Amino acid sequence: MPQDYSITFLKQISDIDKDVWNNLSDTDHPFVKHEFLKALEDSKSVTAETGWMPYHLVLQEGDNIVGAAPMYVKGHSQGEYVFDHGWADAYERAGGRYYPKLQLSVPFSPVTGPRFLVPNGPRQTERKEQLAAGARQVAVKLGISSVHITFLTQKELPILDENNYLIRTGEQFHWVNDDYKCFDDFLSALTSRKRKAIRKERKEANNPELEFEIVSGDAITPDHWDAFFAFYIDTGNKKWGTPYLNRAFFDQIGDTLGDQTVLFMVKRKDRYIAGALNFKSSDCLYGRYWGCIEDHRFLHFETCYYRAIEYAIDHGIKRVEAGAQGPHKLARGYLPTKTYSAHWMQDPGFHHAVADFLKAETRDMNAEIQYLEKHSPFKKQ
Repeated sequence: MPQDYSITFLKQISDIDKDVWNNLSDTDHPFVKHEFLKALEDSKSVTAETGWMPYHLVLQEGDNIVGAAPMYVKGHSQGEYVFDHGWADAYERAGGRYYPKLQLSVPFSPVTGPRFLVPNGPRQTERKEQLAAGARQVAVKLGISSVHITFLTQKELPILDENNYLIRTGEQFHWVNDDYKCFDDFLSALTSRKRKAIRKERKEANNPELEFEIVSGDAITPDHWDAFFAFYIDTGNKKWGTPYLNRAFFDQIGDTLGDQTVLFMVKRKDRYIAGALNFKSSDCLYGRYWGCIEDHRFLHFETCYYRAIEYAIDHGIKRVEAGAQGPHKLARGYLPTKTYSAHWMQDPGFHHAVADFLKAETRDMNAEIQYLEKHSPFKKQ
């Protein structure tokens, strides 16, 4: 194994050239792109003051950057969607200091994607291992309790397992495009009862008073963002008190990543009253935020789930990921799908305690997914 490599750090994503960062990955996944991470930092949504201090890992061989990972020093456990508050409480009651911790993730984005950005090639696995080990070394050097890598891809799991990380299994609900030609093709794959229920919901949601729009790229205007931001703030205040993102983030993401941004907007009497923000890659549509300022029966399901399915079918997109949680999505064609995270604790005793917890939790999660699969809305094959 070559020894002429080094791990360095970036205190801001703008310290690395956009093309250098983006070319490290063989994917068009929007959430690990330089533009997305930079919008979070430039808008001050992600800063040390908000509890997300950028500390991005960079792997170098000589003067060449050959790998990277988005990483943050975290002062809390908010905005991660993989809940470790119980671990923090247990460790601190035992006399330890859980925060700060290291988080390899995309802030506020419960979206599976690559966490180690390394170009394809014969040394790809080796370089990912160097990044995984480098994160642990940072924790030791800085006296940080733990390293957490959330919503990583399944193919990254063996590397982390080999590097003494504990693997945790979660659950989301995703829709898969079985080469449907239209929405009715999808409906025909469902049981009669579920098919009728969806048609009833859509009929009521698509009442004549409402006008639906799909806007993307240059078609997204400041007026769209003004309206959507009001929806986002309203939903955030209802759910968790303080929304994570500010208005400047949406302006910047529209300017720099507009071609991968899709807004589903709803009007009534020439006034926007609801909307859903999605991002897209070549093979997936990612539902992220929803909000409304008027209540209309089934409008949430129509805007976030059914319109997303239609868009995916129309554009040949293979998958729709509709965000965190939500067993109610099952009846609407979104099936339970495993998600993964990896965790390393510097304290050996704490590491073993978390390992024991995860054994039981994984058994329960697998049983839950098996149960939900038995209640799939699709016809039995």
